[in-house]
Amino acid sequence: MARADRLERLDKRRSEMEADYTAALIAALEVTAAGKWGLFDHNADKIMRAATAPVIDSLTELADEIAEAREQLFMEPFTLHDEFMASRGKPPTNAVGEPKQARAWLERLKSGN
Repeated sequence: MARADRLERLDKRRSEMEADYTAALIAALEVTAAGKWGLFDHNADKIMRAATAPVIDSLTELADEIAEAREQLFMEPFTLHDEFMASRGKPPTNAVGEPKQARAWLERLKSGN
């Protein structure tokens, strides 16, 4: 019974961490959607990169904790962080700007996809 209780607590904690991750990502996306560049690292600017590093580091740390919990619970990987990180970096020349990209991410997250 103790194992079941421990797994139940871990699953509850995992769920809370995923909610925290989503809330932190939404907060960062809202800042970017309002016009502050750097979250998606389109320009590879050192100053912007340094300014957004704490946000990215925090998201990565939380995603690592979620991944560990999911592994212990034999669950599928938490893909949201991987998808977000894959969307960062130098975009193609015809790509939208960071604020528009952030708004698209916000729509996706708020619609539950």
